[in-house]
Amino acid sequence: MPLEIVRNDITKIKVDAIVNAANPQLKMGGGVCGAIYKAAGSIKLQQACERIGHCPVGHAVITEGFNLPANYIIHTPGPIWEGGSDHEAELLKDSYKNSLELASRYQCESIAFPLISTGIYGYPNEKALHIAVSTISQFLLESDMKVYLVVFDKKSFGLSQKLFATINEYIDEHYVEETDIIFNRRFEEIEELKSLKEAEPFLNQSLIDMMNHLEESFSERLLSFIDEKGMTDVETYKRANIDRRLFSKIRNEEGYNPKKKTVLAFAIALKLTIDETNELLSTAGYTLSRSSKFDVIIEYFINERNYNIHGINEALFSFDQPLLGA
Repeated sequence: MPLEIVRNDITKIKVDAIVNAANPQLKMGGGVCGAIYKAAGSIKLQQACERIGHCPVGHAVITEGFNLPANYIIHTPGPIWEGGSDHEAELLKDSYKNSLELASRYQCESIAFPLISTGIYGYPNEKALHIAVSTISQFLLESDMKVYLVVFDKKSFGLSQKLFATINEYIDEHYVEETDIIFNRRFEEIEELKSLKEAEPFLNQSLIDMMNHLEESFSERLLSFIDEKGMTDVETYKRANIDRRLFSKIRNEEGYNPKKKTVLAFAIALKLTIDETNELLSTAGYTLSRSSKFDVIIEYFINERNYNIHGINEALFSFDQPLLGA
């Protein structure tokens, strides 16, 4: 199952478990921790935590969710940022990894994380985000779980300002306003109508010929690309951030019509070129368009040969665009 970045209140998400950015004493704190205690019922949750007593930095413990929509709360103390020289990265990675493994032991199918150690613990947002995404995505290559990374607002989101500026510049250079596209399309349609008028006597036979030579369906071309790239089905749908059940539906349902973001997720997973991406898109009735910021951002990453789908989703999220997969 995929990783999805969402802007929401973590206490209101309906999942099997939410993660609390706790302190080692498991006491009610401020920020996300305080919000979770209040929403769960601070007295009952504090009593449950007192029975556990303590949790070292990077480790994880679990309690009931009490008044929350979630069944469980997984508590993990992240490291305090000390400049990066005190093993903070390893400890933060352990917080995510141990929380995921604990959720798996309790047979959770879905889990929601905050950005651990940001806020009063001072971990730089961009570094914290990179560790969160890389650790979660590595876990998902071997496990099936729906994982949400919850950010409360854009200020807490850590996309590199340099990358943001580079993508923004690329959009400025390549994005074409919809009005320009419409004008060009109208001109092309007029020219096409002239041609059709001249070719009218031949249309019926041409249409019959086209129907007799239909191209591959999306599912057929996708499976062909998987074979051509030497990948397995499992590797492909996991790298595409796609649910296993959706992939099964695509494989087995004849004539399945996917969403555009689903097609592009597979294009990224298979490391397709721009031409190959448009070829796969065309089998589902789509194409990359310069009138879509979403498409231009995808084109930027393909041209850069950057096929890290979660990194691409970070960029899409920052530009308020739909995410790939999920």
